[in-house]
Amino acid sequence: MIKLIPKTTILTLLVCCTTIIARAQIGFDFSHYEAGFGVGLNSVFGDAQTQTITPSFHLNLTYDPSPYVNVVFEGQFGKLAGGDSLHTATGRQFTADLTAFTLRTQLQMGEIIDYSHNSFKNVIKNFYASAGIGYVVSHITAINRASIKQPGAYYTPGVLNSQGPFVPLRIGYEFKVFNKYQQPAFKVDLGYEYNIVLSDNLDGFTSGSHYDIYSQFVIGVKFAIGGDIVSYRKQIPY
Repeated sequence: MIKLIPKTTILTLLVCCTTIIARAQIGFDFSHYEAGFGVGLNSVFGDAQTQTITPSFHLNLTYDPSPYVNVVFEGQFGKLAGGDSLHTATGRQFTADLTAFTLRTQLQMGEIIDYSHNSFKNVIKNFYASAGIGYVVSHITAINRASIKQPGAYYTPGVLNSQGPFVPLRIGYEFKVFNKYQQPAFKVDLGYEYNIVLSDNLDGFTSGSHYDIYSQFVIGVKFAIGGDIVSYRKQIPY
């Protein structure tokens, strides 16, 4: 019986240490991988004189080196439109199908600030800035090139199908929702994206030498996936 006491004591100590270590990790763990979707409202700033808001649907996969550094691969599918053939001098108006893919890196404030025990910094830690590279395909489904208000005064040439690279620039805020282990289970993402297309063909018009731009207000949801759970260097929720 005396010989059993040390073994029992050692076993008890091991169990206690394991429990303490496990509890110590609560709030530090996160998943490397996420999958999500979202919806966007698009506006084109090109050769048409007025903007029209159109919808898009987004699918994304994310790799998280840390909870506050994210590498996002995204597909965008939707519509683009702009112009007013009846009420503008140029008569430019178009609608188009949009398909785009982006790969961008996202840096959140939480990676570079100490937010421990500070309520204000805990709020701003989820703000992010993002940039990357993308490829966009635009297929014009309807277009008016000639002026109706001033017949013969304006005609704008262009192409009906275009594709090429663009630079996505994005800012936003990510609301993290935690599970019972204080790991980020899913996130709600609010963002504004400014996409600089490296051509003048997105809207079907070629006029001047400036690049076309389309912007997006996006709301999305991302879910942690997979069993690859790792620990961060500091506590994530406070």
